[in-house]
Amino acid sequence: MADEENIFLFIPNLIGYARVILVVVACFFMATDPWLTVGLYLMSEFLDAFDGHAARHFQQSTKFGAALDMVTDRCSTLCLFVILGHFYPTYLVAFQLLAVLDIASHWIHMYSALIRGDNSHKTIDLAGNPVLRHYYTNRYVLFFFCSANELFFASLYFLHFSAGPSVPVPWDDKEWGMWKLLAFSSAPFSFLKQVISVIQMVVASKNIGIVDVAERNKTRS
Repeated sequence: MADEENIFLFIPNLIGYARVILVVVACFFMATDPWLTVGLYLMSEFLDAFDGHAARHFQQSTKFGAALDMVTDRCSTLCLFVILGHFYPTYLVAFQLLAVLDIASHWIHMYSALIRGDNSHKTIDLAGNPVLRHYYTNRYVLFFFCSANELFFASLYFLHFSAGPSVPVPWDDKEWGMWKLLAFSSAPFSFLKQVISVIQMVVASKNIGIVDVAERNKTRS
């Protein structure tokens, strides 16, 4: 009989472990060294893009890998919200609520996907919500909103340390710092990303409810 595969040592999952290490190391420098922190974060993001290709190339896609990927993303975002809440205590509650929304919407969406038998939380029923369908099936839309959302919070993070290079803007006589300008420009798209998270949570809740009703009807028949 063939030896049982150890999915925990699959190449994409090893890449996932490396991402976890990078996030942990970044936590030690978040409050003091923004450039090193962002460098570590970008390395993690690069590996995030690479692990999916590795999973398909080596035919090593697993539910554990999908969960590891999602949990790592959520934890890295949570770490950023924590430090932003520390840097901007006036908006602490807002960052707390954003963290709750980010974790809750992705967790319940992944749980919904798994109990429905999907391989990944990014697998969307094309008959489902049109917003989520375009968000998850169009890689350009997904990339744009995720990048704009991360740019907004990264700009807030950098803004705590420095205003950045001065940039002339047409609507103000005074020059703006680059981080302020980037935060201002990306804020609307970050807001839309939060709206998508709310929709994601609602749709996933409805999908779980459909499964519950189907299982209850099955036991009664």
